[in-house]
Amino acid sequence: MKPDLRPSTFDWVKMKNVQKIHRGLYAIGLGPLIGRIILLLTTTGRRSGKKRVTPLQYEKIGADYYLGAARGVNADWVRNIQINPQVEIRVGAKHFQGIAEIITNPSKFADFMEVRLARHPRMIGLIMEKAHGLPKRPSRAQLEELAKNEAFVIVHPN
Repeated sequence: MKPDLRPSTFDWVKMKNVQKIHRGLYAIGLGPLIGRIILLLTTTGRRSGKKRVTPLQYEKIGADYYLGAARGVNADWVRNIQINPQVEIRVGAKHFQGIAEIITNPSKFADFMEVRLARHPRMIGLIMEKAHGLPKRPSRAQLEELAKNEAFVIVHPN
């Protein structure tokens, strides 16, 4: 089954509203609570030069933070990283800088998604179904097919 990559399959406006809520929860001091699954990534705007804060789900693997980019290399925050890979992360009560690396390799993307599905089967399964038109437990081949239009970022803390 090929992933459904039509832009209308996912409500990105709702996603922006959810991101505003997450930023607000960090702002009122609830970062340590939601920091288990959501971090705040600060990039530098590629045209404006202004700091841009994006709440994102993450996986910590070793010392690094892995961030999925649902819009692949078209995500604004990923496009900012392409120009300037220096980023800041706030996760829970921690705040640090790092270097971001954009990964588009389908095999590495599938590895990352398999980790996410193993750690959060309900949440990630729902995303696979609603955002990508895949089964809740996609095969390796389906994940690699999806990876052709996706990306993820690894942040290596300084």
